[in-house]
Amino acid sequence: MKLLGNLFSKKTQTNPPVQEGVPANPQNLADKQTTQVKQSQVSDQLLANKQVNQPDNQAVTPDTQLPGNQAANQSLKSQTLINPNQPNQQSQVNPQAQPGMIQELKKVANPTVTSDEKSVQKALREFEKGVSTVRDLIAPAALEINPDHIKLGSQFVRTVFIHTYPRYVNTNWLSPLISLDYSMDISMFIYPVKSEVMLKTLKKKVGQIESSVSINQEKGKARDPQLEAAYQNVERLRDSLQRGEEHFFRFGIYFTVYAKSLKQLNKKIDQISTTIGGLLIEVKPAIMQMEQGFNSSLPFGDDQLKISSNMNTSPLSTTFPFVSADLTSNDGILYGINRHNNSLIIFDRFSLENANSVIFAKSGAGKSYAVKLEILRHMMLGTDVIVIDPEHEYKYLSDAVGGTFTDISLNSETRINPFDLPKVKTAQEQQEAVRSNIITLQGLLQLMLGDFSPQESALIETALIETYAKKDIVLEKPWPAEIEFPTMQDLFEIIMTLEGGKDLGERLRKYTEGTYSGILNRRTNVNMKTKLMVFSIRDLEESLRPIAMYNALNYIWNEVRSNMKKRILVVDEAWLMMQYPDSARFLYGLAKRARKYYLGLTTVTQDVADFMRSEHGQAIISNSSMQLLLKQSPAVMDELVNTFHLTDGEKYLLLESDKGEGIFFAGLKHVAIKVVASYTEDKIITTNPEEILERQKQAAK
Repeated sequence: MKLLGNLFSKKTQTNPPVQEGVPANPQNLADKQTTQVKQSQVSDQLLANKQVNQPDNQAVTPDTQLPGNQAANQSLKSQTLINPNQPNQQSQVNPQAQPGMIQELKKVANPTVTSDEKSVQKALREFEKGVSTVRDLIAPAALEINPDHIKLGSQFVRTVFIHTYPRYVNTNWLSPLISLDYSMDISMFIYPVKSEVMLKTLKKKVGQIESSVSINQEKGKARDPQLEAAYQNVERLRDSLQRGEEHFFRFGIYFTVYAKSLKQLNKKIDQISTTIGGLLIEVKPAIMQMEQGFNSSLPFGDDQLKISSNMNTSPLSTTFPFVSADLTSNDGILYGINRHNNSLIIFDRFSLENANSVIFAKSGAGKSYAVKLEILRHMMLGTDVIVIDPEHEYKYLSDAVGGTFTDISLNSETRINPFDLPKVKTAQEQQEAVRSNIITLQGLLQLMLGDFSPQESALIETALIETYAKKDIVLEKPWPAEIEFPTMQDLFEIIMTLEGGKDLGERLRKYTEGTYSGILNRRTNVNMKTKLMVFSIRDLEESLRPIAMYNALNYIWNEVRSNMKKRILVVDEAWLMMQYPDSARFLYGLAKRARKYYLGLTTVTQDVADFMRSEHGQAIISNSSMQLLLKQSPAVMDELVNTFHLTDGEKYLLLESDKGEGIFFAGLKHVAIKVVASYTEDKIITTNPEEILERQKQAAK
């Protein structure tokens, strides 16, 4: 096209217009006159040719006698333009009209390739042979097609298809195959069938069945239940199709399995046949059609096998393939293995609405093992962890990672003063801290002294305010520069001086001068500088455990508010705090407010029933975006089903799980999990008494 355009431009070239007010160049004028003479000659010649080609009875009209350039242009358009769709069109050109121009046009229409151009094209082809393309990168080294398998490079491939189905299939019957832990391609082809066609076919089928039933009755044969069931099924399907409730399809499904050896391939195919064979679903290999089966499994949408079964909408919906949940992200820690598809459950709890979690399991199900594994892996990412340990289970972990283990007992030197306040700066924050701690102390005193009457509650509040005022800590004034917090002894002295406070003072005396005086009546000497902080209350009396847990949590909460950083607080055996309304309310308050201070609360309990029956226990679950349910007792399953909306399959999964297995909830997703640890991690976090005893023996040597 470019050559043709240049040709026309040579024959019809015109000079640019002369600008007004600019004198014309004499040379340009001479060129212009010469061009006009040539154009006139060409025009006269073309006109003569046209007159020669006119029929005898047709005269040349004035319209055909176009002057100057117009005649030449019109003649060129009518005689020299070539239609690319008509290759022989050049034969229509008058041979007497400008032979040189015709030769030019023939060269353009049929270009000749020179020897230099041939050499360039050959070199280009040789160069392309050495360039790798995408097809070269993805293509296998070799492809060997056999009657019962394909050898694709070093892989062995076989395609099987579902041949027959039972009368009824359950929902998610395809899930066991999708969850198999080896490579497999599954292709589904669904062909809609018009309802009008099926209604005619079913009408004929009804007639055939009715005819068979009538013949049997005439012959006096017993009724055939199979014919009656078929008649009912066909009529039911006809009604559904007529009302538009169901549609009809032809459905084909193919499985292409990959293996490293032929023996392994046969084993995988047998496993597939056995897995769905129990559902009365039969699969067959695509013998002598392995190539077509393999091509049908490629993502081209090309069904070369053409093997399908009749299905209406309801059974077709049971083949929905996306049934395997996945909980893998780029951030977070490894919690375990997904039991559905053996993928890794990697998750960051701090990416949820809140970082709180609850762990429910019966005794010996592996809840402490799972918690310690999470602690160890979170510490690797720089997260601080604080643990309330009722059973001395976290001491070895604390020693292994260089943490601080604090033993809270009557004979321990470690103390926590319940009157401590968080480190705040502004006067408003100081007032809020004092008010908040007074309310917390009222809950602690109720745990210590029992329920209060309204008069006693008012007396306690007045005594607490005066106790802080004794150290110049008042609500209306800023705190002094050198602050010293009061102790339980100061409160005892204030109560004894108040009218009507003698009875309360006597009840409080055992915590200041009596048997329990060492636990709450001294100043704090706890070190909170390490990445792992464990508070153990194992050596306390049973009645003192809720009090010590409450006091430790209050101290931890003050530290969290004083210095915000990424932390996890683990409360093991939380059912101890759920036994009393005040401690349960305090734990619920932590769950609600933890997110604001970059804190994740982990609540662990084995007494699921007591925890679930508590009003605050239900609220803690609602405020925890992550839950881990391990093996459960049948006695509490109904409450778990109602709370977590478990299906029957999930219910039986929890009842039949082994140690460390259960269901992992993260937001709206949940998967079956198996908690796994490396050899080194297992030696640090194990809770097996035999292994712990063996470890102690080795340490003693």
